[in-house]
Order: sequence, then C-alpha cells, then structure tokens
Amino acid sequence: MRHRFPHVNEAVATRDFKYYIFDWDDNILHMPTKIKLEHLEADGSWKPVEVSTSTFALIRKDKNYRAPQNGGWDEAFRYFADDAGYTHLVEDTVAALERVEHGEKPGPSYNALKKTLREGRLFAIVTARGHSPSTIEKAVRVFIKYALSEEEREEMMSNLRGYRRVFDGAETFGSDVEELDYYLSMCRFNAVTNEDFLNRLENDPIYKEKLQSSRNASRPELAKEYAIRDFVEHVFHMLRHSGSLNRPISIGFSDDDVGNVKTVSNYIREELSKRFEGIKFVVYDTSDRSLDKGRKVCVSGQENLPGF
Repeated sequence: MRHRFPHVNEAVATRDFKYYIFDWDDNILHMPTKIKLEHLEADGSWKPVEVSTSTFALIRKDKNYRAPQNGGWDEAFRYFADDAGYTHLVEDTVAALERVEHGEKPGPSYNALKKTLREGRLFAIVTARGHSPSTIEKAVRVFIKYALSEEEREEMMSNLRGYRRVFDGAETFGSDVEELDYYLSMCRFNAVTNEDFLNRLENDPIYKEKLQSSRNASRPELAKEYAIRDFVEHVFHMLRHSGSLNRPISIGFSDDDVGNVKTVSNYIREELSKRFEGIKFVVYDTSDRSLDKGRKVCVSGQENLPGF
C-alpha cells in the first residue's frame, strides 16, 4: 500500500550508530573489469593477456606475468580509472549486477551493503581503483537502482527522511532524488590510486612522513589507511556536532585483500582505537569465497558488532 504522503520512519531515533567501509571489487561484486598483462610463453615470447582481479591476486608475484612494456602499470590498470569520459566502473557494475540477477554469487559484502542502504546508514567505499569520487557514487546509484527492490528503496527513503527529521529537525522534505543526493553527499567515495586522492595523501603531514619511510609496495595499504581515517574523522565530527557521542558507535570494514586486512587491523589496534576510544571497530577478511560473510579478524571496543 502506497502512502499518500512520504513515509517518515522516526523509529531511527532509537537506533545505535553503525557505519561501514567497503572495498568494492570481489567484496561487493565480482566485477568483469580486466587487468592488462603480458604472459611469458614457452618459446620465450611475451603474449598480451587480460585477467580478472581475483586471478591477479593469485599471480601478481608470478614472474611469468608482467605489466605491458608499452605503458607499464598505468596501462595494466587502464580500465580501473576514468578514461576519456568512459567510466568502466559504472558499465561493469551494471554487467556484474546482471550476472547476480541471473544466479551468479555476489561478493560476500553484497548483502551488507544492501542492508546499509536500506537502513540509511552512512558508509564509505574505499577501493584500489583510480576513479573519481563522482564515478564511484554513480556506481553506488546503479547498485541502488538494480540491487534494491522497489520496496527496499521505499524503506531506504523512509529511513533517510527519519534521520533528517530526528537529527536535522526537518519538517518538510525534498523529492526522493533530492533526499538521496543529500544522503550520498554525507558518504565517502575514495579510489586510492586516483590522482586527486594521492595529492591529498601526499600533502597530509602524517602520511607524507609515512610515505617517505615506507616501501613502494606498502603505499596502497597506507592509502587505504588514510581513506579509513578520513571516514572515521568525518563520522566523529558529525556525531560530536549533533551531540550524539554518548550513543553506541561502531564502524565495520571489509576487504578481500589479505594484505589490506592485516594493515588495517594493525592500524585500528595501534592508532584508531586509541584515538577514538568510544568507537567499536570490526574488520572482516572476505578473501575466502566459501565464507558467505567473511571472517572477523579484528575487534576493538566493548561489544561485538552483529549482523555485518
């Protein structure tokens, strides 16, 4: 039954505060985006090949594979950045969702993102890709359109209006499009190999020093650290402004890369959990596809975070 006036779920006022940080590829969706490499053949020649992200995770240290000699790693990951107006992420997200619709198993955090959206909770996408924030946001909008049913989208809008009334004091609301725009403007979309993001990272006083003392191989992991810190600080300042820091607060992070999971877990234990003592952190390793929701590897705080 449709409501004559937009439904506003004021029951969100009694909820605790749960926020989420998601990696995208092979965590939310198994994307069809290919990495361009060269493979060493039996006759000693190098043959151009394209591999999936999951395959690359297995062979990236294999000496029988290398980046294209013409263009290097920029060429290898050409499809993972915005290219002359063609945004591969958006088109490949549509393709990945179509495969899910036809029965392919999605990434282990697919349902967690759906639940996050339905409940209208803030979240961040942190990916090793090189797209602009606006491109990642477009992919999320595609996810909302195709992964959520009409009823789930109505539930999301009801919750979003509820948060606006309870915490912003809103008495009137814009259209669904305007309210969705407002919601997504409070989320974060970071591709850690994007040029603008890297400029921010390299000019940050703390991470400038970390980068100078790190190996090149650890730079992507440091970039994810920085993106996670950015979201946690955003949430903290927002809650402090609204006077809500006395409520239970938890932040979950999920990633299918074991190296990222290890780095983020250590970062939470050694830095974030000490700086933000009132926030509960959960990290999920989603590298094992046999586990539907991944494996909890790090928890800080007094309570466990259920349902993630």
